[in-house]
Amino acid sequence: MIRTFGLTKHFNGLVAVNHLDLRVERGDICGFIGPNGAGKTTTIKMLATLLKPTEGHAEVCNYNVLTQPNDVKRVIGYMPDFFGVYDDMKVWEYLDFFAAAYKIDKSRRKQIIDDVLQLTDLTGKREDFVEALSRGMKQRLCLAKTLVHDPQVLLLDEPASGLDPRARIELRELLKELQNMGKTILVSSHILTELSDFCNTIAIIEKGNLLVSGRVDDILRRLKAQRVVEVKVAGDPNAARAVLEPNPQVQNVSADGQTLQVEVSLDLEDTSFILSSLVEAGVKVQSVRELELDLEDAFMKITEGKVA
Repeated sequence: MIRTFGLTKHFNGLVAVNHLDLRVERGDICGFIGPNGAGKTTTIKMLATLLKPTEGHAEVCNYNVLTQPNDVKRVIGYMPDFFGVYDDMKVWEYLDFFAAAYKIDKSRRKQIIDDVLQLTDLTGKREDFVEALSRGMKQRLCLAKTLVHDPQVLLLDEPASGLDPRARIELRELLKELQNMGKTILVSSHILTELSDFCNTIAIIEKGNLLVSGRVDDILRRLKAQRVVEVKVAGDPNAARAVLEPNPQVQNVSADGQTLQVEVSLDLEDTSFILSSLVEAGVKVQSVRELELDLEDAFMKITEGKVA
Protein backbone atom coordinates (compact mmCIF):
# COMPACT_ATOMS: atom_id res chain seq x y z
CA MET A 1 0.00 0.00 0.00
CA ILE A 2 2.97 2.32 0.65
CA ARG A 3 6.31 1.94 -1.12
CA THR A 4 9.22 4.36 -1.25
CA PHE A 5 12.16 4.05 -3.61
CA GLY A 6 15.29 5.91 -2.52
CA LEU A 7 13.09 8.73 -1.18
CA THR A 8 15.32 11.71 -0.37
CA LYS A 9 14.72 15.29 0.72
CA HIS A 10 17.30 18.09 1.10
CA PHE A 11 16.69 21.45 2.76
CA ASN A 12 19.45 23.99 2.03
CA GLY A 13 22.12 21.32 2.10
CA LEU A 14 20.60 19.47 5.06
CA VAL A 15 19.63 15.86 4.34
CA ALA A 16 16.27 15.46 6.09
CA VAL A 17 15.44 12.06 4.52
CA ASN A 18 18.18 9.93 3.01
CA HIS A 19 17.35 7.30 0.35
CA LEU A 20 14.43 5.84 2.27
CA ASP A 21 13.13 2.43 1.15
CA LEU A 22 9.98 1.66 3.11
CA ARG A 23 7.17 -0.88 2.60
CA VAL A 24 3.80 -0.94 4.35
CA GLU A 25 1.43 -3.79 3.45
CA ARG A 26 -2.36 -3.76 3.25
CA GLY A 27 -4.03 -3.80 6.67
CA ASP A 28 -0.85 -2.99 8.62
CA ILE A 29 -0.55 -0.42 11.37
CA CYS A 30 3.06 0.67 10.93
CA GLY A 31 4.68 2.65 13.73
CA PHE A 32 7.05 5.20 12.19
CA ILE A 33 9.47 5.73 15.06
CA GLY A 34 12.24 8.24 15.53
CA PRO A 35 13.42 11.14 17.71
CA ASN A 36 12.36 14.69 16.97
CA GLY A 37 14.21 15.84 13.85
CA ALA A 38 14.62 12.31 12.46
CA GLY A 39 12.66 13.00 9.24
CA LYS A 40 9.26 11.49 10.10
CA THR A 41 7.14 14.53 9.26
CA THR A 42 9.13 15.24 6.09
CA THR A 43 8.55 11.66 4.91
CA ILE A 44 4.83 11.78 5.63
CA LYS A 45 4.47 15.13 3.83
CA MET A 46 6.16 13.66 0.75
CA LEU A 47 3.78 10.68 0.85
CA ALA A 48 0.88 13.14 1.16
CA THR A 49 2.18 15.03 -1.95
CA LEU A 50 2.75 18.18 0.13
CA LEU A 51 6.54 18.11 -0.40
CA LYS A 52 8.37 17.20 -3.58
CA PRO A 53 11.26 14.74 -3.08
CA THR A 54 14.76 15.85 -4.03
CA GLU A 55 15.47 12.33 -5.28
CA GLY A 56 13.59 9.04 -5.56
CA HIS A 57 9.85 8.59 -5.51
CA ALA A 58 7.04 6.92 -3.62
CA GLU A 59 3.85 5.04 -4.42
CA VAL A 60 0.61 4.89 -2.44
CA CYS A 61 -1.91 2.28 -3.62
CA ASN A 62 0.27 2.00 -6.75
CA TYR A 63 -0.15 5.71 -7.53
CA ASN A 64 3.07 7.72 -7.97
CA VAL A 65 3.22 10.75 -5.66
CA LEU A 66 5.11 12.73 -8.30
CA THR A 67 3.15 11.96 -11.46
CA GLN A 68 -0.30 11.09 -10.00
CA PRO A 69 -0.73 13.41 -6.99
CA ASN A 70 -4.51 13.80 -7.40
CA ASP A 71 -5.00 10.04 -7.43
CA VAL A 72 -2.86 9.77 -4.28
CA LYS A 73 -4.93 12.44 -2.52
CA ARG A 74 -8.11 10.49 -3.21
CA VAL A 75 -6.84 7.34 -1.47
CA ILE A 76 -5.06 8.88 1.54
CA GLY A 77 -6.22 10.54 4.71
CA TYR A 78 -3.57 12.89 6.09
CA MET A 79 -3.63 14.03 9.71
CA PRO A 80 -0.94 16.66 10.39
CA ASP A 81 0.87 17.10 13.68
CA PHE A 82 -0.66 20.55 14.17
CA PHE A 83 -4.39 21.22 14.24
CA GLY A 84 -5.26 24.58 12.65
CA VAL A 85 -7.55 27.13 14.27
CA TYR A 86 -11.06 27.44 12.82
CA ASP A 87 -12.86 30.34 14.49
CA ASP A 88 -16.64 30.65 14.33
CA MET A 89 -17.03 27.22 12.72
CA LYS A 90 -19.10 24.44 14.22
CA VAL A 91 -17.93 20.82 14.25
CA TRP A 92 -20.39 19.72 11.55
CA GLU A 93 -19.55 22.77 9.42
CA TYR A 94 -15.85 21.94 9.64
CA LEU A 95 -16.50 18.40 8.42
CA ASP A 96 -18.94 19.60 5.76
CA PHE A 97 -16.28 21.97 4.41
CA PHE A 98 -13.76 19.16 3.96
CA ALA A 99 -16.39 16.83 2.52
CA ALA A 100 -17.14 19.50 -0.08
CA ALA A 101 -13.41 19.89 -0.77
CA TYR A 102 -13.34 16.16 -1.55
CA LYS A 103 -16.27 16.75 -3.96
CA ILE A 104 -18.68 14.59 -1.98
CA ASP A 105 -22.22 15.27 -3.17
CA LYS A 106 -24.24 17.46 -0.80
CA SER A 107 -27.00 14.84 -0.53
CA ARG A 108 -24.51 12.35 0.98
CA ARG A 109 -22.62 14.66 3.32
CA LYS A 110 -24.98 14.64 6.32
CA GLN A 111 -24.93 10.84 6.59
CA ILE A 112 -21.15 10.72 6.15
CA ILE A 113 -20.66 13.42 8.80
CA ASP A 114 -22.96 11.55 11.21
CA ASP A 115 -21.01 8.34 10.57
CA VAL A 116 -17.54 9.80 11.22
CA LEU A 117 -18.81 11.66 14.30
CA GLN A 118 -20.17 8.41 15.68
CA LEU A 119 -16.95 6.56 14.85
CA THR A 120 -14.84 9.16 16.66
CA ASP A 121 -17.36 9.51 19.54
CA LEU A 122 -18.08 13.18 18.78
CA THR A 123 -21.81 12.96 18.04
CA GLY A 124 -22.59 15.00 21.16
CA LYS A 125 -20.29 17.79 19.98
CA ARG A 126 -21.91 18.21 16.56
CA GLU A 127 -23.15 21.76 17.21
CA ASP A 128 -20.15 22.91 19.29
CA PHE A 129 -17.66 25.42 17.96
CA VAL A 130 -14.29 23.93 17.01
CA GLU A 131 -12.23 26.41 19.05
CA ALA A 132 -14.18 25.43 22.20
CA LEU A 133 -13.12 21.76 22.03
CA SER A 134 -10.45 20.26 24.27
CA ARG A 135 -7.14 19.15 22.74
CA GLY A 136 -8.21 15.51 22.74
CA MET A 137 -11.53 16.28 21.05
CA LYS A 138 -9.78 18.43 18.45
CA GLN A 139 -7.48 15.50 17.66
CA ARG A 140 -10.51 13.23 17.25
CA LEU A 141 -12.18 15.85 15.04
CA CYS A 142 -9.05 16.08 12.90
CA LEU A 143 -9.15 12.30 12.53
CA ALA A 144 -12.86 12.49 11.63
CA LYS A 145 -11.95 15.01 8.92
CA THR A 146 -9.30 12.59 7.68
CA LEU A 147 -11.97 9.89 7.27
CA VAL A 148 -14.77 11.77 5.48
CA HIS A 149 -13.81 10.49 2.02
CA ASP A 150 -13.22 6.91 3.25
CA PRO A 151 -9.50 6.71 2.38
CA GLN A 152 -7.68 3.40 2.08
CA VAL A 153 -4.45 4.67 3.65
CA LEU A 154 -4.11 6.91 6.74
CA LEU A 155 -0.99 9.02 7.29
CA LEU A 156 -1.07 10.14 10.92
CA ASP A 157 1.70 12.47 12.12
CA GLU A 158 2.08 12.39 15.93
CA PRO A 159 -1.69 11.93 16.48
CA ALA A 160 -1.40 11.53 20.27
CA SER A 161 0.87 14.52 20.83
CA GLY A 162 -0.27 16.54 23.83
CA LEU A 163 -3.11 14.19 24.78
CA ASP A 164 -3.87 13.11 28.34
CA PRO A 165 -3.65 9.39 29.21
CA ARG A 166 -7.39 8.72 28.72
CA ALA A 167 -7.44 10.45 25.34
CA ARG A 168 -4.40 8.42 24.23
CA ILE A 169 -6.11 5.17 25.20
CA GLU A 170 -9.26 6.20 23.33
CA LEU A 171 -7.22 7.11 20.25
CA ARG A 172 -5.41 3.76 20.40
CA GLU A 173 -8.70 1.87 20.48
CA LEU A 174 -10.00 3.95 17.58
CA LEU A 175 -6.95 3.08 15.46
CA LYS A 176 -7.51 -0.60 16.20
CA GLU A 177 -11.10 -0.25 15.02
CA LEU A 178 -9.94 1.46 11.82
CA GLN A 179 -7.54 -1.43 11.20
CA ASN A 180 -10.45 -3.85 11.65
CA MET A 181 -12.27 -1.84 8.99
CA GLY A 182 -9.45 -2.61 6.55
CA LYS A 183 -7.51 0.66 6.73
CA THR A 184 -3.74 0.70 6.28
CA ILE A 185 -2.16 3.12 8.77
CA LEU A 186 1.25 4.77 8.96
CA VAL A 187 1.47 6.50 12.33
CA SER A 188 4.51 8.45 13.46
CA SER A 189 5.56 9.03 17.05
CA HIS A 190 8.55 9.45 19.31
CA ILE A 191 6.57 8.17 22.33
CA LEU A 192 6.98 4.43 22.08
CA THR A 193 4.40 3.46 24.69
CA GLU A 194 1.76 4.90 22.32
CA LEU A 195 2.65 2.39 19.64
CA SER A 196 3.61 -0.80 21.42
CA ASP A 197 0.05 -2.04 22.00
CA PHE A 198 -1.37 -1.79 18.48
CA CYS A 199 1.36 -1.62 15.80
CA ASN A 200 2.12 -4.89 14.06
CA THR A 201 5.04 -3.43 12.08
CA ILE A 202 7.55 -0.69 12.83
CA ALA A 203 10.09 1.41 10.94
CA ILE A 204 12.80 3.16 12.93
CA ILE A 205 14.35 6.26 11.39
CA GLU A 206 17.25 8.34 12.70
CA LYS A 207 18.88 11.38 11.10
CA GLY A 208 16.94 10.70 7.91
CA ASN A 209 18.13 7.09 7.60
CA LEU A 210 15.87 4.06 7.91
CA LEU A 211 17.64 1.80 10.41
CA VAL A 212 15.25 -1.14 10.52
CA SER A 213 11.72 -2.05 9.45
CA GLY A 214 9.52 -5.10 9.61
CA ARG A 215 7.16 -6.97 11.89
CA VAL A 216 7.55 -6.10 15.56
CA ASP A 217 8.01 -9.69 16.73
CA ASP A 218 10.67 -10.40 14.10
CA ILE A 219 12.67 -7.29 14.99
CA LEU A 220 12.54 -7.99 18.72
CA ARG A 221 13.60 -11.59 18.10
CA ARG A 222 16.59 -10.48 16.00
CA LEU A 223 17.72 -8.02 18.66
CA LYS A 224 17.67 -10.45 21.57
CA ALA A 225 21.17 -11.67 22.31
CA GLN A 226 19.93 -14.16 24.92
CA ARG A 227 16.88 -15.14 26.91
CA VAL A 228 16.67 -13.58 30.36
CA VAL A 229 14.70 -15.19 33.17
CA GLU A 230 13.92 -13.08 36.24
CA VAL A 231 13.81 -14.97 39.54
CA LYS A 232 12.70 -13.46 42.86
CA VAL A 233 13.77 -15.40 45.94
CA ALA A 234 12.73 -15.09 49.57
CA GLY A 235 16.02 -16.20 51.04
CA ASP A 236 19.69 -15.45 50.42
CA PRO A 237 20.21 -14.53 46.74
CA ASN A 238 23.81 -15.75 46.93
CA ALA A 239 22.53 -19.23 47.72
CA ALA A 240 20.46 -19.11 44.53
CA ARG A 241 23.47 -17.92 42.53
CA ALA A 242 25.55 -20.75 43.92
CA VAL A 243 22.97 -23.21 42.58
CA LEU A 244 22.57 -21.68 39.13
CA GLU A 245 26.04 -20.47 38.13
CA PRO A 246 27.66 -23.94 37.81
CA ASN A 247 24.89 -25.11 35.47
CA PRO A 248 26.28 -25.36 31.89
CA GLN A 249 22.96 -24.12 30.48
CA VAL A 250 23.33 -20.81 32.35
CA GLN A 251 25.45 -18.13 30.70
CA ASN A 252 25.35 -15.49 33.42
CA VAL A 253 23.61 -14.64 36.68
CA SER A 254 23.30 -11.13 38.12
CA ALA A 255 21.54 -10.07 41.32
CA ASP A 256 19.80 -6.91 42.50
CA GLY A 257 18.63 -7.46 46.03
CA GLN A 258 16.31 -10.48 46.10
CA THR A 259 15.92 -10.46 42.31
CA LEU A 260 18.19 -12.46 39.99
CA GLN A 261 18.45 -12.21 36.22
CA VAL A 262 19.49 -15.52 34.69
CA GLU A 263 20.78 -15.42 31.09
CA VAL A 264 20.46 -18.54 28.96
CA SER A 265 20.96 -19.25 25.26
CA LEU A 266 18.27 -18.23 22.77
CA ASP A 267 18.35 -21.81 21.47
CA LEU A 268 17.28 -23.18 24.84
CA GLU A 269 13.54 -23.89 24.63
CA ASP A 270 12.89 -25.18 28.15
CA THR A 271 13.93 -23.03 31.13
CA SER A 272 11.98 -24.95 33.76
CA PHE A 273 15.27 -26.35 35.11
CA ILE A 274 15.89 -22.97 36.78
CA LEU A 275 12.90 -23.30 39.09
CA SER A 276 13.31 -27.03 39.67
CA SER A 277 17.00 -26.80 40.56
CA LEU A 278 16.37 -23.98 43.04
CA VAL A 279 13.48 -25.83 44.70
CA GLU A 280 15.53 -29.05 44.96
CA ALA A 281 18.31 -27.05 46.64
CA GLY A 282 15.86 -25.68 49.21
CA VAL A 283 15.83 -22.10 47.90
CA LYS A 284 12.50 -20.36 48.48
CA VAL A 285 11.31 -18.91 45.16
CA GLN A 286 8.65 -16.18 45.01
CA SER A 287 8.30 -15.84 41.25
CA VAL A 288 9.86 -16.78 37.92
CA ARG A 289 9.23 -15.01 34.60
CA GLU A 290 10.99 -14.51 31.30
CA LEU A 291 11.76 -10.91 30.40
CA GLU A 292 10.77 -9.75 26.94
CA LEU A 293 12.23 -6.95 24.87
CA ASP A 294 9.80 -4.13 24.10
CA LEU A 295 9.84 -1.25 21.62
CA GLU A 296 11.77 0.97 24.01
CA ASP A 297 14.50 -1.67 24.34
CA ALA A 298 14.61 -2.07 20.58
CA PHE A 299 14.77 1.68 20.01
CA MET A 300 17.67 2.09 22.44
CA LYS A 301 19.57 -0.82 20.90
CA ILE A 302 19.14 0.39 17.32
CA THR A 303 19.48 4.17 17.59
CA GLU A 304 22.45 6.31 18.65
CA GLY A 305 20.67 9.50 19.73
CA LYS A 306 21.47 11.46 16.55
CA VAL A 307 19.16 14.04 14.98
CA ALA A 308 19.36 15.91 11.71
